[in-house]
Amino acid sequence: QEIRKVVQALEQTAREILTLLQGVHQGAGFQDIPKKCQKAREHFGTVRTQLESLKTKFPADQYYRFHEHWRFVLQRLVFLAAFLVYLESETLVTREAVAEILGIEADRERGFHLDIEDYLSGVLTLASELARLAVNSVTAGDYSRPLRISTFINELDSGFRLLNLKNDSLRKRYDGLKYDVKKIEEVVYDLSIRGLNKEATVGAGGEK
Repeated sequence: QEIRKVVQALEQTAREILTLLQGVHQGAGFQDIPKKCQKAREHFGTVRTQLESLKTKFPADQYYRFHEHWRFVLQRLVFLAAFLVYLESETLVTREAVAEILGIEADRERGFHLDIEDYLSGVLTLASELARLAVNSVTAGDYSRPLRISTFINELDSGFRLLNLKNDSLRKRYDGLKYDVKKIEEVVYDLSIRGLNKEATVGAGGEK
């Protein structure tokens, strides 16, 4: 019961972070990405406090006995941390960095930790979000972003190809990544047909 209560509070905070970060999909959303990221980081402070509380609700050596209770919300939080870091630096967040953002351990031996499959699952959710962002970037007139997203997602896909995924739900999620890659490729292809990718390259070159 106590675990459930903390998990519900975590789910609520996760919803608030999601609402905040998904604001980037709106027309003027690109202008205030730094402000949105800063606010999201403040919310992650609340997440850390809630996870601290969760750790006290069960014996440290029984993590996997109760794992199902928080598995879904933890995967959602990994996705949100990954999306936040991508928006800040357009890089893939490491498992260690996510654990640090959440205030938990990366190492199983050290107690309440971020399970590797939960991390991978969260990262796969990021791919779907970026596919959506690529489409909305074009609508907002930002033609270079889809090209950068395409490079990032292709590298992510190459990384996942190296893994031997035994977990069924993770395999299903990975199958979804193929559709995300295809969706982004279509956006990039559409830009090249319309000659907008040259404009994007020149624009990106000019900014440097």
